[in-house]
Amino acid sequence: MKYVSLGRTGLKVSRLCLGTMNFGPTTDEKEAFRIMDAAIDAGVNFFDTANVYGGTSHRGWTEEIIGRWFAQGGGRREKVVLATKVYGAMSDPAAADPNESGPGLSAYKIRRHLEDSLRRLGTDHIELYQMHHVDRNVSWDELWSAFDVAQKQGKIGYVGSSNFAGRDLVKAQYEAKARGALGLVSEQHKYSLLCRLPELEVLPAAEELGIGVIPWSPLDGGILGGNLNPQPGSRSAKQTERIEKLRPQLERFSRLCKELGESEATVALAWTLAHPAVTAPIIGPRTLQQFEETLRVVDVELNEETLKAIDEIFPGPGGDAPKAYAW
Repeated sequence: MKYVSLGRTGLKVSRLCLGTMNFGPTTDEKEAFRIMDAAIDAGVNFFDTANVYGGTSHRGWTEEIIGRWFAQGGGRREKVVLATKVYGAMSDPAAADPNESGPGLSAYKIRRHLEDSLRRLGTDHIELYQMHHVDRNVSWDELWSAFDVAQKQGKIGYVGSSNFAGRDLVKAQYEAKARGALGLVSEQHKYSLLCRLPELEVLPAAEELGIGVIPWSPLDGGILGGNLNPQPGSRSAKQTERIEKLRPQLERFSRLCKELGESEATVALAWTLAHPAVTAPIIGPRTLQQFEETLRVVDVELNEETLKAIDEIFPGPGGDAPKAYAW
């Protein structure tokens, strides 16, 4: 496995990030354990989760599964660079406590939700604590003060963001610098061949500011995985309408991948890795087999000719983008 620094830090992470969103609702605990064990064996040390993962009826379920996996010992916790998130509501929307009844960020919420995540995960620290979304109703003085306290207590190592606009990244770093703080080290953002809008502002801003980008949904919900005729009830079946709109491009992409001798998923992931701002795309395997099939990505390098061919199929935001694009 290949490793890179997370943003402008000395923290080394694998070039693939194991996303755990499926653990619980889609992937049962035994299979989740097998996937995480295989990840460690393969050198994938970067695990991403969130306090809300598990579904509306069992928020925190995914963190609990990871916590029970850690509890098996064998150096599992020590081998993982652990990332989780804060922002979403963890209680009933009708809860009497106005500080818990909806999504958002505050020093109050960050402190309480961090403690809850640590308890569910069965650990005393989290390497990367991420804001799941921006909350422009909360000042950066309040946010950086709250994260500073958690860092000084040794409960979190670094702070990251998710779903931030380019201007939010700039503002966050400006305010952090004014406090003499490191600021954000990562931004988790939707980025794929079908969602290239981040190339206009988010990726350039992140690269200039030294923030590592962690793309989520790099296969765009499975659409870029090569299955153009999904079975009823499958995850991809929910995307049938978009698949039909995009079919000419997806079929061209499949032909290109066949010429390269690689799967569509491998090429799509390798494409995200080729961007200099990208640290590690998030892979969200539902099965051990899916995880194992993904590992080859880090060894695939796309040459200039291939990258140009891909651009012709999926133009960037500066080109003549098809109307079917998600953005």
